[in-house]
Amino acid sequence: MITLYDNELSGNGYKVRLFLHLLELPYTRKTVDLFKGEGQTTAFLALNPLGQVPVLLDDDVTLRDSHGILTYLALHYGNGRWISAEPVGMGRVVAWLANSANEFQNGPGAARLVHKFKIGSDLKRPKAIAARIFAVMEAQLRTTQWLVGQQPTIADIACFPYTMLAPEGDISLEEFSAIRRWLGQVEQLPGFVPMVSGR
Repeated sequence: MITLYDNELSGNGYKVRLFLHLLELPYTRKTVDLFKGEGQTTAFLALNPLGQVPVLLDDDVTLRDSHGILTYLALHYGNGRWISAEPVGMGRVVAWLANSANEFQNGPGAARLVHKFKIGSDLKRPKAIAARIFAVMEAQLRTTQWLVGQQPTIADIACFPYTMLAPEGDISLEEFSAIRRWLGQVEQLPGFVPMVSGR
């Protein structure tokens, strides 16, 4: 039985929630209200000492960090479809996971915190980071249908939320036609759910 601890406003929580739906895996969702300090309770810190969502429980397995969870789900339940088994493909997927944890988190993700939630005040730096990674992403998506080759992988799932949410950080995607095409492709995947949805 899978249990997911997340928050509907968290892009990192959403990427796991989305992937569970794409895999058609039943799960129980438990909301952690980070704004009320629920991430710092003794019970939750026992699941993730960092006090962050998401956390996934799958029988006797407990995993923290969205990218670790995506990798686990892809390998355990994905039937080889969502992560490449060959070295080059695997390396490219992992590179985008690293970008998701770094440039996407510190770029559009950080800009969203400032612009939408008024957490922090510096929009210049995250916007510069976003511009750089979106340029790289646009170039890639002009040569391949998905971030790694011609079928979706967890690289796409990892990078989707904070790209889709970029306008909430006052970052326009208007000039990135390939990225906008890709966003539409993700939304057409069977089982797709929008961010505000879930169980």
